[in-house]
Amino acid sequence: MLDINRIREHKEEVKKSLLKRLKAEDFNLDKIIQLDTDRKALLTAVERDKAKRNNQSKIKPTPEVIAEMRELGKKIKDFDERINKIEEELKEKLSELPNIVANEIVAGGKENNKVLRQFGKKPNFKFRPKDHVQLAEDLSLIDYKRGAKMSGSGFWVYKGDGAVLEWALLNYFIDFHRKNKYTFLLPPYLLTEESAYTSGHLPKFRDDLYWTQDKLCLNATSEMMVGNYHRDEILNEKDLPLKYFSYSACFRREAGSYRTEERGMVRGHQFNKVEMFQFALPKDSWKAFDEMLGNAEKLTKGLGLHFQSSLLAAGDTSVAMAKTVDIEVWIPSMNIYKEASSVSNGLDYQARRGNIKYRKEKEQKNEFLHMLNASGLATSRLIPAILEQFQQKDGSIKIPKILQKYTGFKVIKPKKK
Repeated sequence: MLDINRIREHKEEVKKSLLKRLKAEDFNLDKIIQLDTDRKALLTAVERDKAKRNNQSKIKPTPEVIAEMRELGKKIKDFDERINKIEEELKEKLSELPNIVANEIVAGGKENNKVLRQFGKKPNFKFRPKDHVQLAEDLSLIDYKRGAKMSGSGFWVYKGDGAVLEWALLNYFIDFHRKNKYTFLLPPYLLTEESAYTSGHLPKFRDDLYWTQDKLCLNATSEMMVGNYHRDEILNEKDLPLKYFSYSACFRREAGSYRTEERGMVRGHQFNKVEMFQFALPKDSWKAFDEMLGNAEKLTKGLGLHFQSSLLAAGDTSVAMAKTVDIEVWIPSMNIYKEASSVSNGLDYQARRGNIKYRKEKEQKNEFLHMLNASGLATSRLIPAILEQFQQKDGSIKIPKILQKYTGFKVIKPKKK
C-alpha cells in the first residue's frame, strides 16, 4: 500500500510512476487525496465534539444539559459512522494502487524487459534433440497422464529418478541458503485473507488463488507465508536485516495451455520452490536486493545451465514490487527463456499492508521497514532446462555435478527394453 502522505506531497511523481503500469482512467489520485482531506476534517470535528462532551460531563446534569449531551452523542455517532465509511473507501482505493516502481524501470510489458547479462552458452546439439516432455516420458521421470487422472490437467507425478532429481535440487538450494546464514522456515501452506492482503494478492488477484470452505487460501508463492511471519510486529533496529528462506509447494489456479511454450512442467497448478526473504532497513534494502540477486544467479550457475538475468518493465512487474529481475533459463525446444527465479524489492508496500515496523533507536520512533523476496529457486522450469540442455545422443541425461552427491548417480540412462 502506498503512503497517503507521499501521494499528497508528491502527487505528480506518484502519477508518473503509476502511468508506467496503468492507464490514466484506471486511478484517480485527486479522489484519494479528497477522501483523506474529508477524513481529517471529520476527525477534527468529532474530536472537538468529544472534548465538549467530556467537559459537559463535569457539569451538573440538568434536563437541559442531559438533552444537549444526548444530541451531542447522536452527532458523534454520525461522525464516527461517516469516518468509518470514508476510511473503508480510502483503504479500498489505496489497496487498488500498485507500488511505485524504481526510477530505472521503463513502461510497458514483456516486450520492454531488458536483458542485463547472460551466463554460459547455448547447447549445440549434433543430433536431433528431444523436448523435455518426451525425455521425461522416455526415461519414466514424470507421469503426466496419471497426474492428470488424479488431480486434473496441470498436475503431474515425479517418478523414480525424476523424483530423486527434484529432491536433489531442493536439497542443493537448502544447503546453499543455510551456508549463507539464512534461517530456515517451514510455514503453513494455508493462509488467511489478511495474509493474502499483506502480500498484495488481495483484492485484485483473488481469483488466481485456491480457496477452502474455511476462507483460507493455498499459498501461490512462499513469499506469501514468510512475508506474514512478522505481521503486526515492531522489530528491533539492531536485529535487521532478518534473513529467512522457506520451502513450500506452491499452488496457482492459472492453467497451462496447449501452446508449445507452455507444455509439460513449464506452467502448472502446483510446483516446488525455495524462497529467500529479507526484512531490511530502508537504507539497506537495495544492498539486500543485490545480495539476493547474486544468490539466485550463483545457484543457477552452479547447475551449469545457460540462462540470463532480465530487468522487468513496469507492466511485467508484480503490483507489490518496485523492481524485479528475473533469472530465465534457456529451454532449447521452445527457443525461449523461462523464469526460474524472480528477485524483487517491495520497499515498504507490503510492510504497510501488514503493519510491520522497526524501532529507530536514536529517534525513539517506529517506521515501516522494507521487504524483499527472491526465488532460490523454483524447480518447475529447472527440470525442463536440465533435461533438454544436458541430454545426450543416446537419450540419457547428464546430472549437474553439484547435484550428484544428492542423487547418487551421474547419468539418467534409458531403461533397457
